[in-house]
Amino acid sequence: MTNDPPEPPSSSSPPSDGRPSPSDGAPSREDDGRAEAGHVEPSPSPGAGKRRWSPRLSLPGCWGALVLACLSFTPSLLPRGGVLQGLICGISAAIGAGLGVLAAYVWRAFADRDPRPASRGSWRVLLISAIVLFGISFGFGQYWQHQIRGLMGVTDYNVLTAVACPFIAALVLWLLLVAGRGLRRLYHWAARLLGRWIGPRAARVVGWVVVVGLAWSVVSGVLLGGFVNAANEAFSVRDTETPEGVHQPTTALRSGGPGSLVPWDSLGRQGRAFTGSGPTAAEIGAFTHSTAQEPVRAYAGLETADSTEARAERAVADLERAGGFARKNLLVMTTTGSGWVDPAAVDSFEYLGNGDSATVAMQYSYLPSWLSYLVDQSKARAAGRDLFDAVYDVWSKLPQDRRPRLFVAGESLGSFGGETAFSGEADLRNRTAGTLFAGPPNFNTLFREFSDDREAGSPEIEPVYKDGRTVRFTDDPAGGIPPADRPWDGPRVLYLMHPSDPIVWWSPSLALSEPDWIREKPGTDVLGSMVWMPFVTFWQVTADLPFSTGVPDGHGHTYKAAYVDGWNAVMRPAGFTAQDLDRLREIIQPQG
Repeated sequence: MTNDPPEPPSSSSPPSDGRPSPSDGAPSREDDGRAEAGHVEPSPSPGAGKRRWSPRLSLPGCWGALVLACLSFTPSLLPRGGVLQGLICGISAAIGAGLGVLAAYVWRAFADRDPRPASRGSWRVLLISAIVLFGISFGFGQYWQHQIRGLMGVTDYNVLTAVACPFIAALVLWLLLVAGRGLRRLYHWAARLLGRWIGPRAARVVGWVVVVGLAWSVVSGVLLGGFVNAANEAFSVRDTETPEGVHQPTTALRSGGPGSLVPWDSLGRQGRAFTGSGPTAAEIGAFTHSTAQEPVRAYAGLETADSTEARAERAVADLERAGGFARKNLLVMTTTGSGWVDPAAVDSFEYLGNGDSATVAMQYSYLPSWLSYLVDQSKARAAGRDLFDAVYDVWSKLPQDRRPRLFVAGESLGSFGGETAFSGEADLRNRTAGTLFAGPPNFNTLFREFSDDREAGSPEIEPVYKDGRTVRFTDDPAGGIPPADRPWDGPRVLYLMHPSDPIVWWSPSLALSEPDWIREKPGTDVLGSMVWMPFVTFWQVTADLPFSTGVPDGHGHTYKAAYVDGWNAVMRPAGFTAQDLDRLREIIQPQG
């Protein structure tokens, strides 16, 4: 065996003193520090000096985005327009892209191999599949939306927004991917910075924690907080307005009228609408064919007093001044959002009571109902509790034979506030003559207790709780309130809730767990083809929330005529026939 001849020295050979030059691939002192921090400097690419505005796509991420984008066209609770569908599709696709990348990462970890570039054929298959699957899903989506509109009697349909749906989805997806890419770069920067003081593994973990915490703080504290503050400012200005056709009361039986302890200007927009409207004694008498009384209405706005407790005391003092505690029926009504009281709820109560009634309510927020639903829960809780306690304090001190029948009602977030004054079924039965809650949010404490502890075999959309002895549920009180074959004696508590009402069914748990109301037989206005899918269903129902009242009465979060039969069941007034209730429904919710 012969020895190979020695290689001649080249221009890249180390210096004669034996020290390596920085160009021969040996790490420099600066490189040693980066290596210890777990940093590996990638080799420069041809476009390394250019800023990348579009996120790089991976094949698994694209497949994940395609699958969830197609699934987003499946039906939800309410009909969706093209803009809303595009938003849901884009969000779902972004989630799918993240899940696809995560799945590929986990698979490579188990297979113990590095990522490999996808072949042209793989991308070609993806492109063809995307065109076919997205087209089919879009077509089925339009068909399902047509069916939902038919169930609810909705005739509006905008072809242009439907056509724009894919483009809106693509824009939303791109924006979310760019945002995700920005967070990833922020993570790498944080990990490199932390790597100067701690080990590489710890730096990566702490880097993720810092970035996620920072992102959450920005979204919840800066963006959401700023949005809520801006909304408060905007709606506080609107609160100074008086709705068209509403005038200051000329009767002393209304807050804001002659002798009232609550100034008209302090009632707020919704308070003025409440006390400045409603059926007169003549209108009620024309319905009942008897001599009726003028109902009492007391209210306190945000400008009436500085605190919730003070507003409650002022509203109750004005109620007492107007003779509300001398009426036969007294209603404590917890408002929704900006202080709105559904006229259908109070008008029905007054008609069925022949005007011998009084209602008290107060404002706790400037924000509209759907936004208050998300950010003003604590204010609704305090308002419901303080108002009922103030009323009950006066009511309980009256002689028993002079006490009015005490009722409680609330819609949406108002039902949440109304519930907080009570500890459970027995408390509702012992301290009220009856309760009517409509469209209860899914997070209501008592509603969840009654629904979760329902009898086996009763569905979540119409649960039976303890034989229905006190608490019952229905979506249509005119059609019967189950269980019809069991006695319903004493004070009655009734929940009105439509199967298609997203306020009732929305919950963060929708993201990862299937609820009973989807697993069970659907309600009359929900498509049987609605299925639960992780993440997708959550965003579908979330997108339904702001539009829950934009559907005809009897669907979604719109409760009008149901109040007539609901109050008839709870109040049990004498002398009203089925024909009388039909006439009252036409008064409360006129057709055409």
